[in-house]
Amino acid sequence: MNKTRLQTLITALCITTALPACIPLMAAGVGGSVIASMDRRSYGIQLQDTEIEHRFNRSFPDALEAKSQASATSYNRWVLLTGQAIDEGAKAEIEQVARKVPNVREVFNEITQGYPIPFTVRTNDALLTTKVKARLVENRDISAHSFKVVTEDATVYLMGMVTEQEANIATEIARTTAGVKRVVKVLEVMSPADIANLTAK
Repeated sequence: MNKTRLQTLITALCITTALPACIPLMAAGVGGSVIASMDRRSYGIQLQDTEIEHRFNRSFPDALEAKSQASATSYNRWVLLTGQAIDEGAKAEIEQVARKVPNVREVFNEITQGYPIPFTVRTNDALLTTKVKARLVENRDISAHSFKVVTEDATVYLMGMVTEQEANIATEIARTTAGVKRVVKVLEVMSPADIANLTAK
């Protein structure tokens, strides 16, 4: 991808029910099981993303597993790390595991310090992901299949290759979904012309 035509949005949006304030953080997804032909990634990149996630899981050391609970989500070879680690050292180790996986372009480490979240919270996260995806599909101004949604402890992460307008619409949808506390964009923001070139593949 031509880097001169690619805008990388580095922003995070913090949201609470009472205070819709935003705090800049980072940037770079409605995923789930999307139909391959509707995905803006090439089929080869989709396979690489799947392999990156598998390799991360296979290379995760047992000793590190005892100190953390982490997940890796890859979209266009950008890897998002979510979960919990007992300290900053463990968090850094997890990032190094991800960076050593072949074909990874960038790693966004969103692992928080603390103990693993309980099953009830994970169940609620799955519900929030479903709700956000459903609302994205309902909106006709965006291509919902161009996003991947990841939720961790009520924080929603959006991944994908999208236009600035699509990024703004999807962020507002996620932000206003009941139960969501925070939205982080891990989006590759591209021009409409570049998006058209992708979809013409």
